[in-house]
Amino acid sequence: MTTQTKPEEAPAAAAGDAFLSVRDLKVHFSTEGGVVKAVDGLSFDLERGKTLGIVGESGSGKSVTNLAVLGLHDRRRTAVEGSIALDGQELTEASEKQLEKLRGKKMAMIFQDALTALSPYYTVGRQIGEPYMKHNGASKRDARVRAIDLLQKVGIPHPQKRVDDYPHQFSGGMRQRAMIAMALACNPDLLIADEPTTALDVTVQAQILDLLKDLQQEFGSAIIMITHDLGVVGNMADDILVMYAGRAVERGSVREVLKTPQHPYTWGLLSSMPNLTSDVDEPLMPIPGSPPSLLNPPSGCAFHPRCGFTDLVSGERCSGERPTLPGGRAAACHLTGEQRQQVFIEKIQPRLG
Repeated sequence: MTTQTKPEEAPAAAAGDAFLSVRDLKVHFSTEGGVVKAVDGLSFDLERGKTLGIVGESGSGKSVTNLAVLGLHDRRRTAVEGSIALDGQELTEASEKQLEKLRGKKMAMIFQDALTALSPYYTVGRQIGEPYMKHNGASKRDARVRAIDLLQKVGIPHPQKRVDDYPHQFSGGMRQRAMIAMALACNPDLLIADEPTTALDVTVQAQILDLLKDLQQEFGSAIIMITHDLGVVGNMADDILVMYAGRAVERGSVREVLKTPQHPYTWGLLSSMPNLTSDVDEPLMPIPGSPPSLLNPPSGCAFHPRCGFTDLVSGERCSGERPTLPGGRAAACHLTGEQRQQVFIEKIQPRLG
């Protein structure tokens, strides 16, 4: 379902400059308990060859957003409103047949859990080659050659042999590499990576991230990196979009957001991370409270029940008025720019080192 509504958030860039342009996206699920507003008015842009990191706690709407981009929500049970334009083509109005032609060829996704995403009944090579055959009309022999080539590209040893193995015969890191190979089978213009390094050890994480960067340089793909790990974003992304309770609360370049964060929620995310340069005995600073229920989100700023700086805002703006996210480098917060700068310098920056 698509409706023409005035976006509550200003665009991040001119729509004509963006390969992927999302405007005022809303994804609502109907449940017995009411309507879950999983995404509630989200706008962002992504250029070719660039990486956007989308960060936030579990339940903030990161994965739901990108499933909407791929058109993977059940339209009978899910209301998707707003605009998703991929290279000028509107996806929210596209039929399932049109989306099937795009998925795998023009846009692809690396899922979080490769073991459940890969079928246990088919060889890894067959699963990598299937989208190549479907979208390019290739023969089984050509698809097998393509699978071997991709397995070699993603660093699988002895690809001529491993192409006939099943997913359970691969380690966790190798399955993740196989998932990347499958996503890259048709050289997609947009690659969505949903927590691609979760449950992998640190050395394998670094290898996967380096692999994605190398493949992006080779194929020129635009990448959306979904994660709760700001360290991963700092290593991979060009820009960061911070989400909370289905909305964007901060946006900017990696350097801007990590060096000079402006939103109290981003302060909390950064303060809760270990710092190698700080005192080892210094305790971490977790964000108090829990994420809100999206069945009945708080009025005003959704973060205000967990925010420690609402006393700096006059009246009841935090609980009564929902802040908007202006264009460009911005944060959706009722604190003034001067207040944010003062709080950051006095209270947040000393924690971050």
